[in-house]
Amino acid sequence: MITRYCQQQLLEALNAMPVVALLGPRQVGKTTLALSIAQLVQKESVYLDLESDADSNKLMDPEVYIKRHPGKLLILDEVQRKPDLFRILRGIVDERKRNGERAGHFLLLGSASRDLLQQSSETLAGRIRYLELTPFSSFELQLTQKSNYNLEYRWLTGGYPDSYLSNNLKNSWDWRRDFIATYMERDLPNMGVNIPSTQLNRFWKMLAHYSGQQINYSELGRSMELRHTTIKNYLDVLTDFFMIRQLRPWSGNIKKRLVKSPKIYVRDSGLLHNLLNIFSLDDLLAHPAVGGSWEGFVIENILNQISSRWQYSYYRSATQNEIDLILETPESEIWAIEIKRNSAPRLGRGFYEACNDVGATHRWIINASVDRYPLSEEIEVIGLQEFLELIESKN
Repeated sequence: MITRYCQQQLLEALNAMPVVALLGPRQVGKTTLALSIAQLVQKESVYLDLESDADSNKLMDPEVYIKRHPGKLLILDEVQRKPDLFRILRGIVDERKRNGERAGHFLLLGSASRDLLQQSSETLAGRIRYLELTPFSSFELQLTQKSNYNLEYRWLTGGYPDSYLSNNLKNSWDWRRDFIATYMERDLPNMGVNIPSTQLNRFWKMLAHYSGQQINYSELGRSMELRHTTIKNYLDVLTDFFMIRQLRPWSGNIKKRLVKSPKIYVRDSGLLHNLLNIFSLDDLLAHPAVGGSWEGFVIENILNQISSRWQYSYYRSATQNEIDLILETPESEIWAIEIKRNSAPRLGRGFYEACNDVGATHRWIINASVDRYPLSEEIEVIGLQEFLELIESKN
């Protein structure tokens, strides 16, 4: 299922830039989306899968091959396998630009983060736009499925297409189990990660128990019998390949001691639940990790919804005054967000003090209900879906 929302974003980028990089985890639907776009653009397209030996061999001399296809949209899948291509693309883009061809030349698909690609490639600054394709977001599913959308089912199964669209919960569970095993044993090694799969799998499962918490490298290192620098490297690997999100602490200029370590989240709630052996919604609601899982689910959906003009972080002082998520809007407003599951949320004193510390202009509680109402003159309770719609109206 490819949503018009995703197609529209990608088409707009291709109409504006000569190179577009569509990044995201494996099995999230990048290839399906790219091939659907190839049917919509007003030009011929050529698709190459760089994991295929036959297609990869076509680019033994990439400049010669690319110049054989002028005026076409060239789609290169798993581009992180040939980082030297960026240098070639830069020269071709500049040549075409001089000839008046300004947009829609190359669509690059990658399973590694923008930062990781840029570390090993020639810069395409000013010539490329990066987009991230995430698992199905709650916002786009609501647009597509309308009254048939079940938010709790999306929370339970996660947003990977083959998990969310499975015809029953067991098939969804089995797909996620197989995905985790394949990712550790085959996909990451094929993308150049030289870490024993059993060790990385154990580390990922341990991170699931820490999801929603501030990372303590030394504590994790003792548990894994590894140095804290090795732990940080493992964490960065899972972050670079879209499995883990590191939420950075707020760093405003106030005269208080603030924590400096990121909070970590398993990005897809369905994968988190497999790693924690949570099968059903009843299992989830009774599990000690339910609060952290809901928090991560809400945060991931929000961060996937905001544009690049927004800034985000969390806040925690040495005295444990805390805000789950801080959003700094394009209008320089500061939104302080507390995330709760229950329908009658209550706030501690620490949230109020933290809001004063950061100069919050708006204060929200996001819970699992669909009602929106003021908790006080300063704080409003709102459901996730309505909050995502509010963000979209301000993007």
